[in-house]
Amino acid sequence: MKRLLILEDGTVFEGKAFGAAVNVVGEVVFTTSMTGYQETITDQSFNGQIITFTYPMVGNYGVNRDDYESISPTCKGVVVKEHARLASNWRAQMTLDEFLKRKGIPGISGIDTRALTRKLRSVGTMKAAFVDADDDLTHEFDQLKATVLPKNQVAQVSTTKPYPSPGIGRNVVVVDFGLKHSILRELSKRQCNLTVLPYNTTAETILELSPDGVMLTNGPGDPKDVPEALEMIQAIQGKVPIFGICLGHQLFALANGADTYKMKFGHRGLNHPVKEIATGRIDFTSQNHGYAVNETTVDPEKLFITHVEVNDGSVEGVRHRQYPAFTVQYHPDAAPGPHDGLHLFDEFMELMDAWKEQD
Repeated sequence: MKRLLILEDGTVFEGKAFGAAVNVVGEVVFTTSMTGYQETITDQSFNGQIITFTYPMVGNYGVNRDDYESISPTCKGVVVKEHARLASNWRAQMTLDEFLKRKGIPGISGIDTRALTRKLRSVGTMKAAFVDADDDLTHEFDQLKATVLPKNQVAQVSTTKPYPSPGIGRNVVVVDFGLKHSILRELSKRQCNLTVLPYNTTAETILELSPDGVMLTNGPGDPKDVPEALEMIQAIQGKVPIFGICLGHQLFALANGADTYKMKFGHRGLNHPVKEIATGRIDFTSQNHGYAVNETTVDPEKLFITHVEVNDGSVEGVRHRQYPAFTVQYHPDAAPGPHDGLHLFDEFMELMDAWKEQD
């Protein structure tokens, strides 16, 4: 069955349909990951987005029970060059096609993903839609151009009620802006006793739990669409150690007077080199974000930049000068991706222990 991918600039790609038989509208982006498509699709940071995989074959090892980053993915669609209909891996429970059908996510295969990626790199990410081959394209383009993409993305993916992930060690509050399960996994490996709270939780609620530390998680969309988080961060910093990842990093920077901006096509993939300024150490990192912290707006009396992206020089990490708080733009939890950044979870443990000793 034919399916079309249309872009708001008038471009049309024709391919074959797989996954769910639905038409969707979203922001089309690309990821350079060579593996880990299950983790990518189930990462809530892709909320509302149509994911283009630059790697030519996707789906060859199926979908399994261990690699979910969320149970209910909210990306809009999947674009691939070649869709592997058979899954050959001992862990596979279903094919990618079956998985997408169950989750209500459409896919398109057989298009020139290199041409699409080059367009996104030169023009920037844009609105796109999956439509049927026999649809009235003039009408579909009018509909696409008129569509306003939602701004409440974090509210769509954050938990609505607090829940625990019991452990026997340090008490950590996890503020869920669209978390990946791998963040909880890494904290649990370190015996942390976790309490996961909604994105709009107040500082008072957090501090009443007497946490040893607070994790600000990843999530989708523009950090400026989550103003309530800034008040919370301002009220807890200095009272409890903080570790922020991805959107959590951007929100922490905003709360301390910095500004953020929308990138042309963002960072999405597993091969982004990041330099730690103090040591010169290079980590290859997993990234998924379309916004970044503006370096020129970072107040040197409050924050100092700890990491930069080697390719484009963008800000990849900050630390507070007075308070026990640090953040990174990339995903040290990986999943998928290199594990170079896992040491940051250990640094968070050390930060919490040092803070307790001061009390």
